[in-house]
Amino acid sequence: MSSSQFRYTQTPSKVVHLRNLPWECVEEELIDLCKRFGKIVNTKTNVGANRNQAFVEFAELNQAISMVSYYASSSEPAQIRGKTIYIQYSNRHEIVNNQSPGEVPGNVLLVTFEGVESHHVSIDVIHLVFSAFGFVHKIATFEKAAGFQALVQFTDVETASAARSALDGRSIPKYLLPEHVASCNLRMSYSAHTDLNIKFQSHRSRDYTNPYLPVNHTAMDGSMQPALGADGKKVETQSNVLLALIENMQYAVTVDVLHTVFSAYGTVQKIAIFEKNGSTQALIQYSDIATAAIAKEALEGHCIYDGGYCKLRLSYSRHTDLNVKVHKIGCFLELWERD
Repeated sequence: MSSSQFRYTQTPSKVVHLRNLPWECVEEELIDLCKRFGKIVNTKTNVGANRNQAFVEFAELNQAISMVSYYASSSEPAQIRGKTIYIQYSNRHEIVNNQSPGEVPGNVLLVTFEGVESHHVSIDVIHLVFSAFGFVHKIATFEKAAGFQALVQFTDVETASAARSALDGRSIPKYLLPEHVASCNLRMSYSAHTDLNIKFQSHRSRDYTNPYLPVNHTAMDGSMQPALGADGKKVETQSNVLLALIENMQYAVTVDVLHTVFSAYGTVQKIAIFEKNGSTQALIQYSDIATAAIAKEALEGHCIYDGGYCKLRLSYSRHTDLNVKVHKIGCFLELWERD
């Protein structure tokens, strides 16, 4: 028997530490392995970064000694689902479960927004507030009996804990709320989730790690049915990103030219120019839908140069946040991002 499997010099304890457990080992499996050595009074499973460790507490010290001694001298190792389990005494003398599930630190926060309804706090406001403490990976919002809530996923436990310590019990700054909303207090606990499953970008959920995730257009504007105009035709779903088709392009249209034209109606965050189907097109990103709508109404059919040259045909893009990482000059693709 390998001497590395057991620690003979450890001080005996009623609590036994088990390592190398199979993935998501459940309490029943631990009890089946340990119960023949004595009465089990407590367990703690899925411990450690790989969730492959556990603790078992016996009622009496001699019961824990019996188990550790047995497997130390046995030719048959302790096994669960065919995996060899390494057993030793714990340096703790009892298992203390004094934290409720919401108090066990994790990288995902459960946030309750008090004093508001779901349409009062946008997902962009939530992202703005929480990204002050670190990179926000994902956000999912929903309504429960407790009210409007959100799950906010950070990279690690430390970042989530810092955000919780700073924001729990505080109010969202008033300038980020509608004028008629007096306040919005934040109540937070830790979620048992570690990685949120976001299937598409919408006004209720965002994955900031995957810019290629599909956009649910009906979810983006909060409706289940496409909106129809007075003529019965489908109304275009609005977006903060405009798609510009440039017609009759007799002169060069650069990122700087587009920035000059479109920034007259609000702050332009990002621009991308590209060639598609033999024509020059561009994506122009504003901070919000309202600004993009004003620019679209004002510039649709507008000619950048006199004489009808470089006419703009505008529509809303399905994108909400352009993935701009480079600025290339002298090729078909030019990207610009506001500092």
